[in-house]
Amino acid sequence: MSASDTVLTDLDGGILTITLNRPDKLNSFNDEMHLALRAAFERARDDDTVRSVLLTGAGRAFCAGQDLGDRDPRKGGVPDLGHTLDTFYNPTVRLIRSIGKPIVCAVNGVAAGAGANVAFACDMVFAAKSARFIQAFCKLGLVPDAGGSWHLARLIGEARAKALALTGEPVFAEQAENWGLIWKAVEDDALLETAREQAAKFAVGPTKGYGLTKRAIQKAACQTLDQQLDLERDLQREAGYSADYAEGVTAFLEKRAPEFSGK
Repeated sequence: MSASDTVLTDLDGGILTITLNRPDKLNSFNDEMHLALRAAFERARDDDTVRSVLLTGAGRAFCAGQDLGDRDPRKGGVPDLGHTLDTFYNPTVRLIRSIGKPIVCAVNGVAAGAGANVAFACDMVFAAKSARFIQAFCKLGLVPDAGGSWHLARLIGEARAKALALTGEPVFAEQAENWGLIWKAVEDDALLETAREQAAKFAVGPTKGYGLTKRAIQKAACQTLDQQLDLERDLQREAGYSADYAEGVTAFLEKRAPEFSGK
């Protein structure tokens, strides 16, 4: 895929910072940005020098969801929104969930529709206190997508998930934290510094173990206890073979700070 200025990337200290960059459109998705974002996450997956990811938005919004100008029924024909999901949103959400590295999201402003739901797919979400999350689909006669119906129900329960999806009422960052929808709400001017500090800690940590932990927790919602115990056994066996485990134990016994390689 070709480079695009709709999504900016910067690799520093093992942290790949991915910035949605259509600030004049509140970072809403068009086809070009979809492909650029997926390419950025594919780089995060494939590049061993990337140890953690930080996703954020440029300007005053995180992401306002789909650019509706690109799906305008007045321009002729009826848009196939299922094709849009299959082609753009769903592969990216699956990719975010499958990457074996921690993904930190810094929500710097409004996160609406699919913009909110892409954030919820990340591993740890920080939000500026002025930020708000909106399931805007009901205003358009649509259903939550980009994993929204799945993540909302699991993060905050069926009752709250239905209320947010059916009313489109905004949830501000502090309420989102109280509900368990995100990790932390922080002062606006401290958002990026706080998120980067966490991403930096992940970047020098045991990346292999982080990835296996993600897999275990993400599987838990759809497995029985017996299935989960077996999965924990298998993943722990894999973790025990890793160089990071050997380094962690050695550092503990030698009473020094570990130097993880991420392998």
